[in-house]
Amino acid sequence: MFLVCGEALFDVFAESGKVAADASSLGMEAVAGGSPFNVAIGLARLECESALLTGLADDLLGQRLRAILAREQVETGFLATIEEAATTLAMVGLDERGSPHYVFYNAQGADRQLTARHLPTLDERIHGIHVGSYSLVVSPTAETLETLVARESSRRLITLDPNVRLKIEPDLSRWRERLGVMAQHAHVIKVSEEDLVSLYEASPESVIRGWLDGPNCSLVVLTRGEQGVCAFTRGGDVIELPARRVEVVDTVGAGDTFQAALICWLEEHDCATPTGVASLGRESLETLLGFASRASALTCTRRGPDLPRRAELQGSEFGEEI
Repeated sequence: MFLVCGEALFDVFAESGKVAADASSLGMEAVAGGSPFNVAIGLARLECESALLTGLADDLLGQRLRAILAREQVETGFLATIEEAATTLAMVGLDERGSPHYVFYNAQGADRQLTARHLPTLDERIHGIHVGSYSLVVSPTAETLETLVARESSRRLITLDPNVRLKIEPDLSRWRERLGVMAQHAHVIKVSEEDLVSLYEASPESVIRGWLDGPNCSLVVLTRGEQGVCAFTRGGDVIELPARRVEVVDTVGAGDTFQAALICWLEEHDCATPTGVASLGRESLETLLGFASRASALTCTRRGPDLPRRAELQGSEFGEEI
């Protein structure tokens, strides 16, 4: 089982993508989301056991998030109820390529208020921990997750996805500082080229090599949208895979799908350990990237963060058994 840590919220979409100037109502659709929330559900849908650690409000939306997790068979025993807090909302707009842009509401959302007293004692069921997105930079959740991964990195696989949200925290120095700290504990980092370009003046490869020179990281996966994906290893190997060509509806949830599929592949191949990841050869990495890319491509063919189930990746144009 993987313990996924970070925000859970509702994404609110305008139903038509546009709102007429004379409209008397906006016509909204709310979809449960947040990158870590999506990753936890993505794992469960790929038949890989997952749990979510986050702060949840005891309001109507928080109760709905809890119910969705239970329905998707994500372990809910690590959820922390945050009294007198509300659920975060994200307004989502899509550009002409179907890429999402966010505006967040509720600066005191429950998912930002995780403290050290909410940290669980982990048993042997938990093989690894995934952290990512704005939970890395909002206090006190950021410092709480740092405490967790620092405590567990010698015993469990730590995976990290920055999934930068500058609308939440526009201070680039805060993102750099927090990523620098968390990268010291992570064994696997998955990052988009867009995020690296937005945060650093240095080239993406030089940032990646800096992470690989750290004490724990042995694999960095760089996603590049239409340009495909690259994997960089501590040993200096670079493995590239072209993007899978599909009819894109939007890219909401595609990165989270890739992350869930990456973790799932490692779990199913008994590689979800620091030594297991470090020992992966070129052929195994190509297979891993291929599986995660297929899953991500399928998400791009439908609206919103509708992550694929395992059966959808078998016996179809997306299906090659892992």
